[in-house]
Amino acid sequence: MTTATASLENVQDQAQIARHFTEARRQARALPAYPGPVPSSLEDAYRIQEAAIVLWPDRLAGWKLGRIPDAWVNRLNAGRLAGPIFVGQVLNSVEGRTVDFPVFEGGFAAVEAEFVLRIGTDQPEGRSAWSLEDAAMLVDAAFVGVEPAGSPLATINELGPCVVVSDFGNNAGLILGPEIADWRSRLDDLTCETWIEGDLVGRGGARSIPNGPVDSLRVLLEICEQRGRHLKAGDLVSTGAATGIHDIVAGQSSRVVFDGVGEILCRAVPRQAEIT
Repeated sequence: MTTATASLENVQDQAQIARHFTEARRQARALPAYPGPVPSSLEDAYRIQEAAIVLWPDRLAGWKLGRIPDAWVNRLNAGRLAGPIFVGQVLNSVEGRTVDFPVFEGGFAAVEAEFVLRIGTDQPEGRSAWSLEDAAMLVDAAFVGVEPAGSPLATINELGPCVVVSDFGNNAGLILGPEIADWRSRLDDLTCETWIEGDLVGRGGARSIPNGPVDSLRVLLEICEQRGRHLKAGDLVSTGAATGIHDIVAGQSSRVVFDGVGEILCRAVPRQAEIT
């Protein structure tokens, strides 16, 4: 087999995996196993993600960042991973009201307390390295939020970061909460708690995110440059789980409290197949 043939087959594998994941998501259908050869590198995983973004019938609203477990960091030479958030999956939280968010029954679902940065200035092209200070200059506002993590594949996290990347970063949207006033001076000291069905399941804050939320943006800027996808003004960046990743099933409710900012009430409901 020639190198060219092997490469072509790999591209075909990537396209087929992307198609299986996007079809399962649109049909609200769980996948019993990974739908193809498991990617062994972040490069291959992001190629699958790119193919899936092309197939998805919506435009990007922004990106989520996730932490790569310590056991994988040296192997992948990376500490964070990225996944797309789409416009139709961004929900707005209203004080005192519960936001319903869809989950894949038989798949994976979780809630994550997040600090969300809004980009105010387009990312310049051609810049491969960023400082924290320069990354922060691109931000015009910060919010609290909840990432409804989700995938048709129940074992997505067990199979490792490359599998997570290949299915939209295990993302199923974003619940956007209140804006953080004076975020540049307050963000690093903010704390939060996550509750599910009245039980405290996680406590943390901005300092729970390695080097803080702005460092997540810094890493994303470098990932985007490598991929040729640059952040645009108005994009939302969900910077990582501040209290952990907390499994949830349809019918359960969560309350995420951000001290000094507000709280987000949300409830998992069964995902419905899209009508085509």
